[in-house]
Amino acid sequence: MANPTATFETSLGTFTAEIFLDQMPITAGNFIALVKRGFYDGLHFHRVIKDFMVQFGCEFAKDPNSPRAGTGNSPLGRIQDEHPPAHKISNEMGTLSMANTGQPNSGGAQFFINTKASGNSYLDWFSPGPSKHPVFGKITGGWEVVKQIEGAQTDQRDRPKTPIQMIRVTVSE
Repeated sequence: MANPTATFETSLGTFTAEIFLDQMPITAGNFIALVKRGFYDGLHFHRVIKDFMVQFGCEFAKDPNSPRAGTGNSPLGRIQDEHPPAHKISNEMGTLSMANTGQPNSGGAQFFINTKASGNSYLDWFSPGPSKHPVFGKITGGWEVVKQIEGAQTDQRDRPKTPIQMIRVTVSE
């Protein structure tokens, strides 16, 4: 059975991603449940850092200027860290990865898309160091839209000066 595809309709265009439900059932399942609730619809990208990543999924980012954007939780609560030894998927360019607070089992709704050409392997859950961010998907189409988001001018808090909205996210299973 094929993995589901997520379609992300943004104010700058559309991109798609394969969601690794077969390899990361907790993290991918959480993402899919949030999509089905319409949780991501209408939110804004709240953190954009060129040659690193673009971050999305904070409940407080409905208002792109909210000082709380980037601090929100998930309506489904925190999820268990997923570190399956058989599926060591690196934070390479184009992958979707679960954001967290730096504490164990603190992922929820926020995720980021790795945009660094050489990848961000130091964020891998199986790499040495404190950062542990499991990958649960990969961009399959519309990479130019992701790069356009990454190239947005940002303020001192890494927020796009011109808000970039996620109009709607859908998942085909």
